[in-house]
Amino acid sequence: MRRILILLGFLAPLFLEAARVKDIARVAGQRDNQLVGYGLVVGLAGDGDSNALATLSSVANVLERNGVKIDPSLIKAKNAAAVILTADIGAFLKSGTRIDVTVSSMGDAKSLQGAVLLQAPLMGADGRVYAVAQGAVAVGGFLGGAGGAGGATVQKNHPTVGIISNGAIVEREIPATIVQDGRIAFSLHNPDFTSAARMADAINIVFPTAGAMARDASTVDMILPPAYVGRDVMFLADVGAVKVTPDAIARIVINERTGTIVATAPVSLSHVAISHGSLTITIANTPTVSQPGAFSGGETAITNTTQTDIKETKGHFTMIPEAPSVEKLASALNSLGVSTRDMMSIFQTLKTAGALQADLIIN
Repeated sequence: MRRILILLGFLAPLFLEAARVKDIARVAGQRDNQLVGYGLVVGLAGDGDSNALATLSSVANVLERNGVKIDPSLIKAKNAAAVILTADIGAFLKSGTRIDVTVSSMGDAKSLQGAVLLQAPLMGADGRVYAVAQGAVAVGGFLGGAGGAGGATVQKNHPTVGIISNGAIVEREIPATIVQDGRIAFSLHNPDFTSAARMADAINIVFPTAGAMARDASTVDMILPPAYVGRDVMFLADVGAVKVTPDAIARIVINERTGTIVATAPVSLSHVAISHGSLTITIANTPTVSQPGAFSGGETAITNTTQTDIKETKGHFTMIPEAPSVEKLASALNSLGVSTRDMMSIFQTLKTAGALQADLIIN
């Protein structure tokens, strides 16, 4: 019998672990920015693009920059491939800081194993270059075998996507303003009115002159205290250490692929009864040899015998005890011996019946 595991994100509201402000919110203005670029990788040992025009032109441009001028139509570029580069640049990163780069094939290259990215710029949404990438590509998969007619191919993960760890150097810092007119704003990672109000109260207890106030479910405004004027970084460090008990939203998340179910403690149920049963039909074809008697003149023949077996599991009608909770629901479903797929259907039915007071997310 397969057991169903429900992981409780929080055991009970009374025992919620307090978190630091820096772990549940960020300073407004402190954000990452996305960078993108186009590049050329080489060294693919015949697994590169099959003479795509963009790849051939890129190879020709690289050769021309190095003093070799050649017609792109005369180039064979099986060892090269055109790729798209993506990266995230965080706030306050100074010139010279290194960031990771993701490399993805945009042509028909079979694999990026052994690839080396030639120097390529990374641009922001404004079209300006903020970093430059170059280096060897690390691929988390492989492609082996000859393939084609009569050949076999073995593939693991996606060999056409790789990463260059610390492969880009920041060339231009993205400006970020954290204090405007003596005011600072924090943005919660998970917007919630209760969490925002608790955060403002916790900050006011430690810093009464900050006047922290929740503007909405995701923003908490405050004033830079007079004692910290000119010491913005010190104030942000001290505020970031303030402990807050965030609220948890009633939510159930089901991952059907892995069989994992995660539920938060505020999940509540109406009084319900659940019945579970299943019907299994098995059809088997068994070959049977018919052998004629001696000197009968008959021929040996093979016939198929079909057997059909129907197995029905008795349904169990279980009443969830008084004060239903997700813990008691887990115990009831485990006693029924339901599978993850059955449990997903049960949760959907509970939601449809209005007996589940929680968000239901199925991945």
